[in-house]
Amino acid sequence: MDMLIFELEKDSPKPLYEQLYIGMKNAIIHKQIEVGTKLPSKRKLAEFLNISQTTIEIAYGQLLSEGFIVSKPRVGYFVEEIDELPYVEKDQIDVPIELDHGKSYEHNFHPGKIDPSFPFATWRKYAKEIFDSSSRELLQIGEPQGEYVLRSEIAKYLYQSRGIVCKPEQIVIGSGTEQLLPMILRLIEHDSKFALENPGYSAIPRIHLKNKAIPISVDDDGLVVDELEETDANIVYITPSHQFPTGAVLSAARRTQLLKWASKDTNRYIIEDDYDSEFRYIGKPIPALQGLDRNNKVIYMSTFTKSLMPSLRVAYIVLPNTLLQKYKETFSYYSSTVPRFDQHILANFMKDGHFAKHLNRMRKIYRKKHDKLIYTISTFYPNVTIKGDHAGMHILISVPLNETESELKQKASNAKIAVYPVSEYQIKPLNYRQPTFLLGFGGIPFEKIDKALHLLMTCWGIKKTSEEN
Repeated sequence: MDMLIFELEKDSPKPLYEQLYIGMKNAIIHKQIEVGTKLPSKRKLAEFLNISQTTIEIAYGQLLSEGFIVSKPRVGYFVEEIDELPYVEKDQIDVPIELDHGKSYEHNFHPGKIDPSFPFATWRKYAKEIFDSSSRELLQIGEPQGEYVLRSEIAKYLYQSRGIVCKPEQIVIGSGTEQLLPMILRLIEHDSKFALENPGYSAIPRIHLKNKAIPISVDDDGLVVDELEETDANIVYITPSHQFPTGAVLSAARRTQLLKWASKDTNRYIIEDDYDSEFRYIGKPIPALQGLDRNNKVIYMSTFTKSLMPSLRVAYIVLPNTLLQKYKETFSYYSSTVPRFDQHILANFMKDGHFAKHLNRMRKIYRKKHDKLIYTISTFYPNVTIKGDHAGMHILISVPLNETESELKQKASNAKIAVYPVSEYQIKPLNYRQPTFLLGFGGIPFEKIDKALHLLMTCWGIKKTSEEN
């Protein structure tokens, strides 16, 4: 080939090797140097351009590493064929890139936020102990269903707190509902039709089900099982102990009715999501549906998101014995999605009683927040209707206004307050008589709850009707 001709500016702040590399790369991209062309030797090109061989070597090395040229031993460098892609040099980009970190709110009523109280020192102690050379076996891949020691602790906890009798072998640990639910669906989905609560957990329709879900109404007694029985669904996803988002508890009569529905067909199953059963403020804890099941029809699902922290990303399912063999055949090649070190930290934390202590402490914190929220609304805004206030970390309020939920949400946002309309959790539209919202109180400091509520009501134009004595 003819000797390469590039204009190199020796007085430029840009190094000579970079100028040469850019010039050669552009020539290759724009086909000014044909594919297969042999490049000059480093010595010859250095003499021609009057620069050092080291400069040529660095430029060739960069082109080689990026795949623009190929080296053939004892022969030389040749231009490689590349796909035609738009290349833009970094120094030509001077448009600032703005990252969207989401809007900042002064008060956020998100139902998924938790109080930041946490036994950091205790957790750090267990983490320090496990991250030691004596735990080197944890560097290897563990059991597909999760660490046996953690599954054992979960089985004990479920028996003591939820009345669930199960073996560690029935438990599968995963990194969240979003990861575990598709696994369940794969076990039971063949020719299946799914029924979901309406309104319900908004992520569920987006996880694999798409538009195939059959919406079932929810009233003050939970899922309307009569409505379910009129469909051809054979799988139902339900939050019976604290329906999300209405807060309704599935009545005893409907629990029996639902279990009978499931027992009438071998292909029928109930997926019970017990996501925040730890927190109940009125009456005794509601027993899990799985604890009442005698026909292996309930797939139990829960998580440590509310009880510990969302960022831990540890959830679990309890499979009926009838699905265990199929699970092992289908997912024998899977690896647990939760790091083994995290699983052992959590297992030790539970085994030594710290999880139970933490739960008791958080129950008191959330009860105080819950009571403060209810007191403020009922005292100053009695026209606002409250529902779902027996358990969990959010309530439902309906406000006596003629504006739409979307308009009210925007007004709140303008006041730097985040609220969440119930319409965002509907599979198909429902007609509520009044605009209805979820108010999560977990992430709002106790001392700011009344201020946040007063600001919210003020931006909506709802006036105080009484003053505290």
